[in-house]
Amino acid sequence: MTSLKCISPIDGSVYAERPLQSATQVSATLAKARQAQRDWARLPVSERVALVLKGIAELEAINSEVVPELAHMMGRPIRYGGEIGGVKERSSYMGSIAETALADTVIEDSDKFLRYLAREPVGVVFVIAPWNYPYLTAVNTIAPALMAGNAVVLKHATQTLLAGERFKQAFERAGLPEGLFANIFISHDTTSQLIAERSFNFINFTGSVNGGKAIERAAAGTFTPIGLELGGKDPGYVRPDADLNAAVDVLMDGAMFNSGQCCCGIERIYVHESLFDAFVEKAVALVETYRLGNPLDKETTIGPMAHVRFAETVRSQISEAVAKGARALIDTSRFAADTGNTAYLAPQILVDVDHSMRVMREESFGPVVGIMKVSSDEEAISLMNDSDFGLTASLWTNDIDAAAEIGRRIETGTIFMNRCDYLDPALCWTGCKDTGRGASLSMLGFQSVTRPKSYHLKRL
Repeated sequence: MTSLKCISPIDGSVYAERPLQSATQVSATLAKARQAQRDWARLPVSERVALVLKGIAELEAINSEVVPELAHMMGRPIRYGGEIGGVKERSSYMGSIAETALADTVIEDSDKFLRYLAREPVGVVFVIAPWNYPYLTAVNTIAPALMAGNAVVLKHATQTLLAGERFKQAFERAGLPEGLFANIFISHDTTSQLIAERSFNFINFTGSVNGGKAIERAAAGTFTPIGLELGGKDPGYVRPDADLNAAVDVLMDGAMFNSGQCCCGIERIYVHESLFDAFVEKAVALVETYRLGNPLDKETTIGPMAHVRFAETVRSQISEAVAKGARALIDTSRFAADTGNTAYLAPQILVDVDHSMRVMREESFGPVVGIMKVSSDEEAISLMNDSDFGLTASLWTNDIDAAAEIGRRIETGTIFMNRCDYLDPALCWTGCKDTGRGASLSMLGFQSVTRPKSYHLKRL
């Protein structure tokens, strides 16, 4: 392989192609980044924040070009306007807390001692970003890393080759120092080689569990800190006191938006028996209104999955579940674009499912959701915890105390009540079990891209 090719899910054509860079070429890029980082770290936090936010504004200025690129690269319909709203929200919040989060913690300032804890940038931060939300996921680390005084090297997914170039273009227009932000095109082998050579001071990877394992293997013995966000199998639970209409609308959107290709998308739903039939009936009626088609068409509400092989994985999960007794409630013939051999996949709702089925245990990352009937909070909690993943859980109830108590018993990174599939930049984004480790955004988001340094100064 000498190049990376983005195959558009719209028609299977090559939409973008970039030549692979060698480890030697990237080493020269890293040398420039380290030099630029030393000067960048000396600037006041306020100046760094201002330049980063100017870069985000420059990204917003080209959003009309970015949105159709996303449709071509990974299939999201243009009607949704891209990701710039969330990118701005997250970057602005991190900028607003940067000075406080990075300020020294003074332990003693007396006539005898000045003792304090400082946080210093780690150096060069390596961001390996995924294709499903190529701007939102990347900015979670890019913005705080730059604001904290680091250089950033971005390796984007092959499926979204142009996203990294757009970031670089925006930061260059904003006047970010030359070499401070780099976008690279390298193979998995070169990635592993550079990590093993301790080329970076912090690595953030968002992607599959197997990808996370590969990153950890490459970094073994280098003591390089790593942040991993490896996906989920996020549950929703509808209690008997829930607002039924709101639960259906939001949970089904959480399951199907972006063709189900969301790390924190809803992949399994547990509904109290008193609401089960009504919930399923309303969910089916809602999903049947979706329009599957070309994402460049403003009438399309659900586009193709990012690649044919992703769609085939979901198709196989559905067929296996049906073979084991599950019932598929959506007539896929209503969605003419789904011909069974392309990236276009009709949304599906499954009932009569159980946890022996892959569709209820393995990450689907597609427009399918299984719905199970439960009789109590205890049963729902047990089922929600019966997973190798732990990113978010969505609880639907009017009892906030009950939600908090149930939340304490669920093994997950975030608990939502009456919402889902959202990332609050004031709260850290984190997970447990096979979802990975580390935290991004919030005050904690600055800790992964800085290191503590203690000052014990004695006055004579």
